[in-house]
Amino acid sequence: MGGTSEDLTAQIRELVAKFVQRELVPLENDYLKRLTSGASLALSPEAEQHLRRVSHELGLWGLDAPAEFGGMDLPMTVMAIVAEEMAKSPIPFRLPPDSPNLRMLRAIGTPEQQAKYLQPYVEGRMTSAIAISEPGAGGDPAGMLTKAAQCEAGWVLNGRKIWISSAKSADFTIVMARVGEGDRHAGITSFIVENGTPGYIIEREVPMVGDVNTYEILFENCIIPAGALLGSIGQGYEPMQLRLRTRRLEMGARAIGMTQRALDMMVDHALQRITFGVRLADRQAIQWWVADISTRLHACRLMVQDAAAKVDRGESAAREISMVKVFATELAYEAIDHAMQTLGALGMTRETVLYPMWQRARLMRIYEGPSEVHRQAIAKRVLNIR
Repeated sequence: MGGTSEDLTAQIRELVAKFVQRELVPLENDYLKRLTSGASLALSPEAEQHLRRVSHELGLWGLDAPAEFGGMDLPMTVMAIVAEEMAKSPIPFRLPPDSPNLRMLRAIGTPEQQAKYLQPYVEGRMTSAIAISEPGAGGDPAGMLTKAAQCEAGWVLNGRKIWISSAKSADFTIVMARVGEGDRHAGITSFIVENGTPGYIIEREVPMVGDVNTYEILFENCIIPAGALLGSIGQGYEPMQLRLRTRRLEMGARAIGMTQRALDMMVDHALQRITFGVRLADRQAIQWWVADISTRLHACRLMVQDAAAKVDRGESAAREISMVKVFATELAYEAIDHAMQTLGALGMTRETVLYPMWQRARLMRIYEGPSEVHRQAIAKRVLNIR
């Protein structure tokens, strides 16, 4: 790939779009059958390996990973486009590695940690999770109670985490804990805990809306080596926010992809379906839905690209990303809902991709911070109050 940045962006979009159409969309019928029967929605090992092989051959691994680790070091503006295109299909496949944890490891990992964890992570040989939320402190990570204390062997962790994705399968988990006493952000520190470490207890699996499984984890005198400290003691809040902002921006881009798929399905059906001698496309209610969703979709793309450009320049963009999180996820939910309404009884079945997308859009309004928390954060920044 070469040429101007605009050429590169267009090439990446086209490549990912073709991968989705050729590799993911053909899997959707079987996916929907499994959804209807209650079977596992996880890809079979054969399908997973096939998608990994094809995406690797196409050069779609490590897109935003550092060049020195074999990645393409693509900016967030381009990664947003990748996330948008991938989200047009509900097939549960992600291009390795997961960007938020990648950026956190890249920002504060020691050379030894990057060699041990980041390099194989970029190469797709390792997977990761992150443990932030706790019972009673889900929307306010600064209220965490999990403690980390130094000991002869390194560190000992005690506490409980919940809503942790991939905890069971991840090779390592980035764990946020508090060192010492203090309020709010004081003492928040990050650690790397490898799967299988004694005292790292997966207590239960928690099924979620959208056929997503999360986990509740107990840390019971979990001893980890001194080298497991990620970053500096008491300085974990900002790297954690870097990770959260990356995921929220990625979610905004995914919401765009889901909205576009729903809009396309709505338009196709409205142009074909005739009721009482009139096409749905000629009815004002449908026209207004199409107009409103199209307008908000255009605005959302501009919002995501603006926030991504600020991140690429090294700016926090915290306010803009909170705006994206609220605007994009609510747009996706409403767009999918209108598409389901347009399809009528068919839209109420589990025989179209609208159903799993609708569930995921509902979930997206909660995780990585619910809409209410982000609205409060936006207002506080605009009003300049704490």
